[in-house]
Amino acid sequence: MRIVVDDKIPYIRDVISRITDDVAYIKGSDISAADVKGADAMIVRTRTRCNKNLLEGSNVKFIATATIGYDHLDTEYLKEAGIKWINCPGCNSGSVAQYIRSVLILLNRYKGLVPEHSTLAIVGYGHVGKKVKAVAESMGFNVIINDLPLQDEGSEFDFSSLDEIAKVSDVITFHVPLINNGKYKTEHIADHDFFKKLCRQPFIINTSRGKVVDNHELLYALENGLIRDAIIDTWENEPSINRMLLDKVYIGTPHIAGYSADGKVNANNMVIDALCEYFNIKNTFHIVPPQLPKNYKLIGDKDDISLGLYNPLIDSIKLKHNPECFEKLRDNYPLRREYENINRR
Repeated sequence: MRIVVDDKIPYIRDVISRITDDVAYIKGSDISAADVKGADAMIVRTRTRCNKNLLEGSNVKFIATATIGYDHLDTEYLKEAGIKWINCPGCNSGSVAQYIRSVLILLNRYKGLVPEHSTLAIVGYGHVGKKVKAVAESMGFNVIINDLPLQDEGSEFDFSSLDEIAKVSDVITFHVPLINNGKYKTEHIADHDFFKKLCRQPFIINTSRGKVVDNHELLYALENGLIRDAIIDTWENEPSINRMLLDKVYIGTPHIAGYSADGKVNANNMVIDALCEYFNIKNTFHIVPPQLPKNYKLIGDKDDISLGLYNPLIDSIKLKHNPECFEKLRDNYPLRREYENINRR
């Protein structure tokens, strides 16, 4: 069996070598039709567009993306071509929640945000949104939720409309998939009209998909005082992001909110499980994340420990100093662990 694998997926090579010795590791954005023609399976990330142009005439039967999002997969074409695909829902939800917690600590310490006197709105109540809600409530925020698909399913949860969120929120954080059209469209859900309706100059956080927030309108909102500040991890036109916007935001990071080692390992294990199931391979594989160095010290109160384990300002400084290195910073991301898992073996 031949497998093509994005060469920046960490921690997976040992397991792949025990499944097959016919494997090609290629930069995700460089994977070509010639590369996949003789492949049986692909393991990718968001930088590989899996569509007719790439796959027509190939032998590919199975594609796994080691990510929550799958808007880089042409799912209609894959269905027509009989290619099985899977994504990894929830794999890095703990990592994104860690990112949000650290951001909220920084906003409290350096931007005057008082959790006990603030309302935080979560747009998108899936795997990530649920964990962000738990984080925010543990810090004292009043939390409100917007999720139109869940609302339409008849959930008894007390949902808020986007108009209601615009009126009362001090923080608005987005955790939705990218949907380009239809009733549940999320592309540019934060657009000109949305920003104009904001009443409390909230902080805006986007760790979902770049096109969820209209970056041009976000810059306008920053420049005209419609919002207090912004924390942006996912951008339109990555890696060629709006550098004026990068300069303006409080925290700008290179699409790494979900990049803890724990999140990556979760995705890898989901990918390997699905691969083995599809090809009827006996699955005795389990990947574990690397441990932090023995001399790694975590001291202080809970917030100090959280920032000691992960401070997004460090990633922001790196990106602002070297915006041309967006992809390099992603591809060479350092070891980061989640607090809940660091003592597990």
